[in-house]
Amino acid sequence: MNLAPDIQALQFTSDGGLGSVARIGLIVLQSDQTLEHELSGVLRRPGVALYHARIPNEMEVSGDTLRKMEADLPTAAALLPASFELDAIGYCCTSGATMIGEARVDAILRSVHPAAKTTNPLTACKAALSALKLKRIALITPYAVEVTEGMRDNLAAAGFQVNAVGSFNQSDDFKVARISSQSILEAIKEIGRRADCDGVFVSCTSLRVMEILAEAEKAICKPVLSSNQVTAWHLARLAGIGDSIAGAGMLFHTQMKMDN
Repeated sequence: MNLAPDIQALQFTSDGGLGSVARIGLIVLQSDQTLEHELSGVLRRPGVALYHARIPNEMEVSGDTLRKMEADLPTAAALLPASFELDAIGYCCTSGATMIGEARVDAILRSVHPAAKTTNPLTACKAALSALKLKRIALITPYAVEVTEGMRDNLAAAGFQVNAVGSFNQSDDFKVARISSQSILEAIKEIGRRADCDGVFVSCTSLRVMEILAEAEKAICKPVLSSNQVTAWHLARLAGIGDSIAGAGMLFHTQMKMDN
C-alpha cells in the first residue's frame, strides 16, 4: 500500500520478536488477583515472554463451579494465538485442574496448541514433589471441605502421603486473595513442623506465598511449595529454562525428572 505524499516511508528489518529463549502462555482465572504478579517476578528475564489470557469463573469456589470452566477452556486457550508458537502453556487453577481432571485439561490445551507442552498447578505440584523426592507432605488450602478433600485424595492416589491438612475454609475467591501472607506463614509453621511431613504444599494461585516462601523454608527447614511457584517452575523447565532463582525456594535449585 502506498503512503500519502506527506508521510515518509521508513525502512525496517525484522527479528524473531519477544521470546527468543521461551514463550510461555498462562490461562488465568478471571477472579485471580495474585498469579500474574507472582509469576512475572519469577519468570521475567531476557528472552522469556509471558502471554496471559483470562478465563471466566465464578467467585464462589465449589466442585460444581470449578467444573464449569471446562466449557470455556478451549476459548480461553484460543485467545493465546497459535502464531505465537508457545513453548509451554499452563491452565492456572489448582482446584479447577483437580475437579476437571488433569488429563482433560491437557487434552483441551493440546487441541488448541498441539506443539506446546502443558501443565497446571496440580500436575506441576506432583512433578515438583517427585523432583524433590518428597513423599510425606502437609497440605494447606483456602478451600471449603469438598474441594480440599478432592485435592488431598488426588495427591494420595498419586502416591503421596498427605499426613496433615489445614484449610482457611473460604469459598469466596475474592476473600482468598486477601488472606495475609503473614497468616499463610504462620499456617506453614504450624503444620509444616510436624515430624511426619517432609514438605508443605500451599494450594491456590490466589494465595500470596512467594513473598514469605524463603522465610517459611528457613523456619521449618523443609521445602515449601505453592501453586504459583510450582507452576512457574514446571513451565520454565518444560520450556527449557533450567535457571536457579534466588528467593524462589529450594524447588528452583532443582531440575525436573525426565518422566515429568
